[in-house]
Amino acid sequence: MSQDRTGRTHKRLPGTARALLALRGVDFDPLVRLVFRLQKPYVPDLTLEMCRESVDHVVEKREVQYAILTGVTLDVMAEEGRLDEPLATILREERELYGVDRVLALSIVNVYGSIGLSNFGYLDEERPAELLQALPGDGPRVHTFVDDILAAIVAAACARIAHRAADARQAAAPPEGAR
Repeated sequence: MSQDRTGRTHKRLPGTARALLALRGVDFDPLVRLVFRLQKPYVPDLTLEMCRESVDHVVEKREVQYAILTGVTLDVMAEEGRLDEPLATILREERELYGVDRVLALSIVNVYGSIGLSNFGYLDEERPAELLQALPGDGPRVHTFVDDILAAIVAAACARIAHRAADARQAAAPPEGAR
């Protein structure tokens, strides 16, 4: 990532965040399928392409990119042994009571309000198969932050679809008192 003379980061941030996830082996297709599975009962005309567009839109948000950069960097540093103890062990073992990874993920869902928050709570607790499929299972990788970030991206994409569907229903409804 390069900076201009004022120290501001260039617009390559979205590409950098996506590239970091790609380097970690993240596959977005299972995430898109999960968004579809979760939202289809509420949005009958939903398509996989609409879900992919929603996931992409979420990932393009600056707050999400910052969370991705922070989480991936910490996971990589833990994996490579570049963090001091006891934090290194806590991250490598993904200790249950370590909640900072979830707090970082909440910075993503907070953009989409209470729907995003409740979606994240469900995903964090249930850990659907699609979330596991999005991460590579090869070798001793540390995904303490990335797994929660992916759940937050799905939760936010679901919330975005729900908000858009509600807006569309409201726009299609006759004006109040017009019956």
